Amino acid sequence: MLATRVLYYGKEEALPRRIPLRAGPLTLFYEEGDLRTVKWGEHEVLRRIYVAIRDRDWGTVLPVLSNVQMDIQLDHFGITFSVANQAGPINFAWQGTIIGSPDGVLTYSMDGIARSTFVRSRIGFCILHPAECAGTACRITDVDGREKEAVLPTLIQPQQPLAPFAEMAGLAHEVEPGVWAELRLRGDIFEMEDQRNWTDASFKTFCTPLRLPYPVEVAQGTRIEQSVELRIIDERPQPLTVTADAAGSEGGETAPLLFDVAAGGVLLPLPGFGLLHTSSDEPLSAAARERLAALRLDHLRVDLHLRQEDVAEQLRAGMAEAAAIGAPLHLALFVNAEEADVQLAALAALVAVQKPPVIRWLVFPTPELFLGGTPTAAVLATAHRHLDGLVPAAQFAAGTDTEFIFAQRSLPPLEQIDLFTFAMNPQVHAFDNLSLAETLGSQATSVQTARHLAQGKPVMVSPITLKMRYNPLAAEPAPPTPAGELPANVDVRQMSLFGAGWTLGSIKAMAESGVASATYYETVGWRGVMETAAGSAAPDTFFSLPDGVFPLYHIFAALSAFVGGQVLPARSSDPLRVTGLVLQKAGAQRLLLANLTPEPQQIALLGLRGVQQVWRLDENNAEQAMRDPASLVASAQPTAVGADGRLLLDLLPYAIAGVDSAGSGQPANKNP
Repeated sequence: MLATRVLYYGKEEALPRRIPLRAGPLTLFYEEGDLRTVKWGEHEVLRRIYVAIRDRDWGTVLPVLSNVQMDIQLDHFGITFSVANQAGPINFAWQGTIIGSPDGVLTYSMDGIARSTFVRSRIGFCILHPAECAGTACRITDVDGREKEAVLPTLIQPQQPLAPFAEMAGLAHEVEPGVWAELRLRGDIFEMEDQRNWTDASFKTFCTPLRLPYPVEVAQGTRIEQSVELRIIDERPQPLTVTADAAGSEGGETAPLLFDVAAGGVLLPLPGFGLLHTSSDEPLSAAARERLAALRLDHLRVDLHLRQEDVAEQLRAGMAEAAAIGAPLHLALFVNAEEADVQLAALAALVAVQKPPVIRWLVFPTPELFLGGTPTAAVLATAHRHLDGLVPAAQFAAGTDTEFIFAQRSLPPLEQIDLFTFAMNPQVHAFDNLSLAETLGSQATSVQTARHLAQGKPVMVSPITLKMRYNPLAAEPAPPTPAGELPANVDVRQMSLFGAGWTLGSIKAMAESGVASATYYETVGWRGVMETAAGSAAPDTFFSLPDGVFPLYHIFAALSAFVGGQVLPARSSDPLRVTGLVLQKAGAQRLLLANLTPEPQQIALLGLRGVQQVWRLDENNAEQAMRDPASLVASAQPTAVGADGRLLLDLLPYAIAGVDSAGSGQPANKNP
């Protein structure tokens, strides 16, 4: 049997403890050297304060804490600890001191020393303002003491640093009229970037300025000292006393969350959802073919690197998988700009013979970064010359195969494309469950900004994965994966309930923001929606069942009966705890909910009527549902909605629930 924590989030280790703190009117949490969710009353003023060590390729060198000392009182606290950041040649050690005073001043200091000589891209504090601060008035104090005013942007901005948030020694933003959250920054020069470019739900203030050369050598013995101070400035004529609610226990509030099924008004078409062709060499098993076909996928994406010698082989394999699961193809073409004519001519000849069922060409030049992040007009023009008319009605898409910021910096020629595309993953800067859940709030903003850039062209997102597939900033190829370790692009949460909840939240963001289509994950394997017949290649690290589906498979299965249907935008009173999606088709309605937290949650569903069929996917039945997907929906139980239209629903940690209208028009599930 799989352990409960493995079912929750893919590994047996306990999550770091989140410790509630209070500094006068401020409430916050401490978690392994980080400060999180800093609030003044009900207002979240900062999302996170932490120290980051980035290697030459901007990889994160994770901290190891020791000697943690805490003095926590009702309205103030003090915390000290030692940290070691070690990876390869990097050996950096520092002391952290965090003080919260009764008058509401919060100070975080670090004092570090290089124990080896190494190359770094960054060392220092990162301070995150929540994405909800978009449109907020700010005051900037530059390093010369001059002050200026600015407003945080609503649409995502690609500039680094974000103008005019540069050369900063201080920054304040307006929490509510007349009340400001003021930061004082010491030990380096700070600037800000719009982290929503990577779907982080924040604006990040960091050091050292990107105008200075990087990476740079840090000599052994180099000392680095920095500090961040936060205080609330109340300029109202008659300041009101703000009483801080307790930061809360790890169990959260006792009152139920509210989920309003009919909050959004206008119905939207359900986008087409597809998957990536598996990177496994193992052919699909009979069970995999049946279970993937049941998802009624909009497409299968197959990547063709036209410079490689096995293009014909890769195309045949992709066509075979597409035929097995009954899906047409998105062919992603990686074209070397200098050899575009030769490579695309060879592809056209191949397509004329093999006749793949292509509905979209995704065109990307290589190496992408050095060409500005998007296909050049010349590469697209060559693609049109060789491929136009070869497959009737096939569309052209371009943008970027990596993060949104690269598409922002250099748009493709819109007159040459039918769709604008970019990729997403939630782990460019942070890797814990809460940070991943936070990214869900920025995915819709990415699409909104993309629609603005595309000037009316449809937007597709391809692909969306739990981890970065490759590092576009790497100076050298990634080294081979050591024996017994997982590849850098594999996340153990792929097979977990949390992975399913994150996927549901992402699909909600895609559907409610109006994308034309979205591509997720792979078909099978540890980056897929189910395991291969052979099972995990690292069974002691990536826990899965041979030929078993992952919990996130059930999210796509729940969508399958509503293909061609619609989405009704809905609202959760706390989307970081519970997210949900409402589907409609032919008079039927299905509500999907996910608890994104390690605590049980009670949700009051609003706007339902009559009797509902309710099923749950949680620690009690997840393993059975992996082995036998059909058992999940078969477990649904009729539940009556109250006369007031409310239905109380209890969800265990990381649980998923489905709530189906019991009318005669309800689509049947196709789960095998």
